[in-house]
Amino acid sequence: MRSLAFTDFLIGVGILFVLEGLLFAASPSWMRRAMKSAAMTPDNILRAVGIGSAVAGLLLIWLVRR
Repeated sequence: MRSLAFTDFLIGVGILFVLEGLLFAASPSWMRRAMKSAAMTPDNILRAVGIGSAVAGLLLIWLVRR
């Protein structure tokens, strides 16, 4: 039997796919521009935004699970 943590992880990945799919379906041209913009953004800025997002996500999970 899968652990609750792994089940929660799979649910989170599923929600991520749903949200990303909805964004592409709702506004493909906006998503294309966003991806082009991300491709031109320097690595250090992308890294900082990624770390910030990861920390915010961990804090959110910690608050919900408390």
